[in-house]
Amino acid sequence: MTLEVRLVELESRQAFQDDTLQSLNEVVFEQGRQIERLQAQMQQLLKRYEDLVGQVGSEEDEAPPPHY
Repeated sequence: MTLEVRLVELESRQAFQDDTLQSLNEVVFEQGRQIERLQAQMQQLLKRYEDLVGQVGSEEDEAPPPHY
């Protein structure tokens, strides 16, 4: 294998690796955005849950059934 062939092969590998890294970077970036959206949704759901629990009250506030 000549030096020129080896150099072309190495440059080809590097180009492929650069492309792969760019693709992976885009995937990781999009996943980060999705995680942020899911965390925001979770916070909204927790707030709604806490509001609903506050409106309904706890089960301890209810009187026991008559057969007690």
